[in-house]
Amino acid sequence: MNEYRNLFKPLRVKNMTIKNRIIMLPVATNCASRSGDVTDSQMKFYELRAKGGTGLIIVECASVYSPQGTLRANQLRIDHDSYVSKLFKLCETIHKYDTKVALTLNHAGAAAPIDLTNIQPVSSSDLRVNQHGDVPRPLKKKEIEKIARKFGEAARRAVMAGFDAVELECGHGFLINQFLSPLFNDRTDEFGGNPENRARFAKMVLQEVRNAVGPMYPIIVRISADELTEGGNTLEDTLEQLQYYIEEADLIDVSAGSSVALQYVSDVDYLKDGWRSYMAKEIRDRYNKPVITSGNVRDPQVTEKILADGYADAVGMGRGLIADPDWVTKIQLNKEDEIRKCISCNIGCVVHRNFDDQPIRCTINPAIPGGDEYKERKVKEPCNVVVVGAGVAGLEAACTAAEVGCSVVLIEKEKELGGIAKRISAMSNKKRMSEFPEYMIRRAMKLKNLFICKGMEADAEFIKGFKPDIIVNATGSNPKLPNGIPGLNEIMSKPIEERYVFDIFDLVDTIPGYPKNMSGYKIVVIGGGNVGLDVVEFFTERGADISICEKQTHFGIDLDPATRAAAYELMDEYGVHQYVAADLIKVEENAFTIRKDYKDIRLEFDYGYLCLGMQETSPHLDELYDAFGYQTEIVNIGDSARTRRMIDGVREGRNILNVLERRGFLSTLTK
Repeated sequence: MNEYRNLFKPLRVKNMTIKNRIIMLPVATNCASRSGDVTDSQMKFYELRAKGGTGLIIVECASVYSPQGTLRANQLRIDHDSYVSKLFKLCETIHKYDTKVALTLNHAGAAAPIDLTNIQPVSSSDLRVNQHGDVPRPLKKKEIEKIARKFGEAARRAVMAGFDAVELECGHGFLINQFLSPLFNDRTDEFGGNPENRARFAKMVLQEVRNAVGPMYPIIVRISADELTEGGNTLEDTLEQLQYYIEEADLIDVSAGSSVALQYVSDVDYLKDGWRSYMAKEIRDRYNKPVITSGNVRDPQVTEKILADGYADAVGMGRGLIADPDWVTKIQLNKEDEIRKCISCNIGCVVHRNFDDQPIRCTINPAIPGGDEYKERKVKEPCNVVVVGAGVAGLEAACTAAEVGCSVVLIEKEKELGGIAKRISAMSNKKRMSEFPEYMIRRAMKLKNLFICKGMEADAEFIKGFKPDIIVNATGSNPKLPNGIPGLNEIMSKPIEERYVFDIFDLVDTIPGYPKNMSGYKIVVIGGGNVGLDVVEFFTERGADISICEKQTHFGIDLDPATRAAAYELMDEYGVHQYVAADLIKVEENAFTIRKDYKDIRLEFDYGYLCLGMQETSPHLDELYDAFGYQTEIVNIGDSARTRRMIDGVREGRNILNVLERRGFLSTLTK
């Protein structure tokens, strides 16, 4: 514990004392009721993070003025006294664990979709917040004053509900930010033009909130310190502008990015732990107010160093606490190796909520929004489970079955566990991904009733020796090589040392052989999805001359918007030659021929890469069906069933519980 003495030091802000320096940032769960009330699943989600030791939980954005300011259908509301009762129950639940709780007050402004509200959105000006957004109408002065009062009324209700503080969302392209930022504000009246005028609305809101809550109640302000967007506020701009509205703020939540730079809001995987901390320090030093920093923070040692070096007074985590609600407690109990570290994939937490209008989920934590109560259940009678394939889906199935008392055998034909996730993480730009398979391997190794066979082929004869009641096939996928393209099969059938055309496995398995400086090398990548863009990123770091070709009309069709935006930014920065709506029609030893706009283009290369997706592989599945009778359950999960995202395979691995329950092996959970 001495190692983390700063992390576990209490922090006092006005009349609120936070027991440690870890703060859960506002992350929309998309789990509120359609009427805007707290739901049971939402209550459980926050309770688990409080139970896990978090010092302060800042609850997701609540609308202060609906429908005008509503961002999503399943969003919390606090624009009427009727919402206070259930919010009180939420506060009461969180307070049981000596965790403080704040509520984020927000008006979406131009980000409020017409399809949801049925009214034209409002903003500082008639500028969209992103290229797909609706055109808003500029607010009149009386409307601006009314909305400021709505914030004050909402803050009063937050006090009534028992919240220890309120946070004002002043960043990320929402209404207050739409006034603060030159990206969205082209007004010429007292609310536009110079930094002081653009800060006028924020100052009005803060004053209304202060009048509502009194002098000793903490007000937190969440800002985009640097919008990292051409034409937006830079850190220097923000440092100047803060003087006009920061007086009533007691704690500054320092974020970054904007609605047109999502890769810096929902930090993409290559951004380092605590990458925004320099912004927080600048603000802390300038204004002598306590600050929260954030930005891909996962590592406890990085967290401690940020605090010890005076970069911030507290460290905020959103996705890290989604992935592991017990992050704080595991550090306290000296169980750091058991932390399930977020891999910044942005699938279940960003895509699900913001773009698919689904409840929050997590790729690496299938127990969202609930928890790991399944561990309290045990099998009622002996059950033998054989899992074939030790990728993350197979590991999840094997660990889950063992944790409820099954005798489990995990068979992996390779000499290493972890599957594709482990192999891909060998790329320097995908290093963060390695955290998950490594966590899963450590989890598996601690289970005494889980037996691992590595370097073994799982044919039916071998499996029969374990007398399985349930067989889980999780053999994954291999790179897809389409038929009918002249030259492709002939070249790819050669040994790897005799060709210059490769798939993704060829690349990741031979990474040590690539020079760090590849200036002068020509690289051509066929396929602009997730894998192809990873390959591009790998070679930009080495200075190669890169071309990428994609059959669809844009790159990254299978990526979340934040990662896609980062990929486009990277390609533009490094001058990657981009071809979309282009078909591969011929493969040669040192050239690909593509067809674009009815013209054939021959792209010569030193190394060519085929990244055309993955295809399921189940070498022994039919044999297993033939060898075992109907009394042995055979379940096919993950990519071996159908190639999809990692989140699907991990969830299907956890679903072994449903198989055990249906077969009568699993006890009922009693409360």
